[in-house]
Amino acid sequence: MDDPSDPGRPRQADLQTPFAQVPIEITISVGRARPLVRDLLRLGPESVLPLDRRVDDPVELYVGDRLIGRGELEELDGDRAGQLAVRLTELASIKDSL
Repeated sequence: MDDPSDPGRPRQADLQTPFAQVPIEITISVGRARPLVRDLLRLGPESVLPLDRRVDDPVELYVGDRLIGRGELEELDGDRAGQLAVRLTELASIKDSL
């Protein structure tokens, strides 16, 4: 049932539109690297490229170039052990972004 007190949650009618079944790609950004070109040319197998973030820092979720939320990386258990996932901690209002 819809929670009218949660303005960010889609209404049931919104979930029944033809577009509700269209898949989208969400890109998860864990950080950025800014090496010099000379350092980039020296990269090879086993090279380490430091990022501007720490392991426990939030990751950002994008649809195209639009930030839609933030979350924390997690590793799944069970038959999906080792697979990465994102636990959402903050969502932008997607309707306002479209």
